[in-house]
Amino acid sequence: MKKTAAVTSGDSASRKIDERIAELADWRGEALARVRRLIKQADPDVVEEWRWRGVPVWSDNGQICTGESYRNAVKLTFMKGASLHDPSGLFNASLEGNTRRAIDIHEGEELDPTAFEALIREAVQVNRAAAR
Repeated sequence: MKKTAAVTSGDSASRKIDERIAELADWRGEALARVRRLIKQADPDVVEEWRWRGVPVWSDNGQICTGESYRNAVKLTFMKGASLHDPSGLFNASLEGNTRRAIDIHEGEELDPTAFEALIREAVQVNRAAAR
């Protein structure tokens, strides 16, 4: 029997993400809050989910990306990242895979908000095209 990941979405997931940001209480919480704002700006229809025992996920017609927090990085993993154009070179991790790509944000680093929002919008378009 295959186990499925517990999924919480909507207001409950948003509250859990709020709590994660608050409990981090350092640069990682600030980074996660910043990318969350950018994701919502780029895709007002985004759905926030809470999966795999504590991972924020943003979806629109499928998963766009996750927002994991580690001691030295906030990792944004794009489920279909290998199929996205990244002219600004935001992807800097998980580059060897055939499907996923990730952006690791370290303390003191800033994402280019324009490039990041463009990447989010493209990921949404890829999901929507696949859903047709």
